[in-house]
Amino acid sequence: QVQLVESGGGLVQAGGSLSLSCAASGRTFSNYAMGWFRQAPGKDREFVGAISRSGSSRNYADSVKGRFSISRDNAKNTVYLQMNSLSPEDTAVYYCAARSTSFTSSYFLEKEDYDYWGQGTQVTVSS
Repeated sequence: QVQLVESGGGLVQAGGSLSLSCAASGRTFSNYAMGWFRQAPGKDREFVGAISRSGSSRNYADSVKGRFSISRDNAKNTVYLQMNSLSPEDTAVYYCAARSTSFTSSYFLEKEDYDYWGQGTQVTVSS
């Protein structure tokens, strides 16, 4: 079992930046690829980005490429999502997720690819 706790959400103006963290506990963090997803009101949960077990590989949704960046610190059991140039369209609850894998890939783009989820953190971008 892996427990995930997101933090860092809040209210920010359009064009601003925000950094989210997701702290993991319970199992060996480096055995898990990590993903970030988001869900806006009335919409499905959508993929934001993913990072491989070692952090050497990343994937991003087209909507956030060049603005968002995922990193991880396996010594601290934490994955991060740096969000820049935020727009109101980025307003959503942001979730981190973990997938147990023996592969070094970050190509886990679907909700169904992940085994564990955090409770989410709200990000609101005002215009």
